[in-house]
Amino acid sequence: MENRTITVVPYTTEWAHTFEQLAGIYRAQLGQLITGVEHVGSTSVPGLAAKPIIDIDILIKEPAGLSPVVAVLDQLGYTWRGDLGIPGREAFGRNTDTTPLDGNGTSWPAHNLYVCIEGCVSLKNHLQLRDYLRQHPDTARQYGTLKQELAVKYPHDIDSYVEGKTAFITGILAHTGMEEDALKNITAQNKAAK
Repeated sequence: MENRTITVVPYTTEWAHTFEQLAGIYRAQLGQLITGVEHVGSTSVPGLAAKPIIDIDILIKEPAGLSPVVAVLDQLGYTWRGDLGIPGREAFGRNTDTTPLDGNGTSWPAHNLYVCIEGCVSLKNHLQLRDYLRQHPDTARQYGTLKQELAVKYPHDIDSYVEGKTAFITGILAHTGMEEDALKNITAQNKAAK
């Protein structure tokens, strides 16, 4: 359970700018260890209201490639938190506001960092949802409205906030062709712990 108040704010182009700065650091430091860096989540969709936390997926080819990536991210000030119950997606926490440590003491905006194995369901979920919302601004506006309503209804209950968005998200993912088993897993992973 999160103690901080859930806040959903209007879209700002600063999110894309911050992502590009962070992605540049990851690409420079991780080089050939990774196959890509993706801006995902609501902050990656122009015009979509969102919690002001940037979601970033770093891509690797296979599980064997995780260990050297963990070592580099550790040097940059991240702590590996495991998959948190979502197979194929490894979460990393920031040790300080200056993580990633870029040598300049930059204080970075809030962001969630994940390392995803190419082709995993979590990555497909992130990319299919992002791409659909980017191509369908009316749906993105509806999603933004839902998120604002949920933030008002559950200002201190992140689990209920997430669960409240799930049917909308899985509806889009079903429309984009995601498999039924994957949709059931996403729904189960997003259930509020009661």
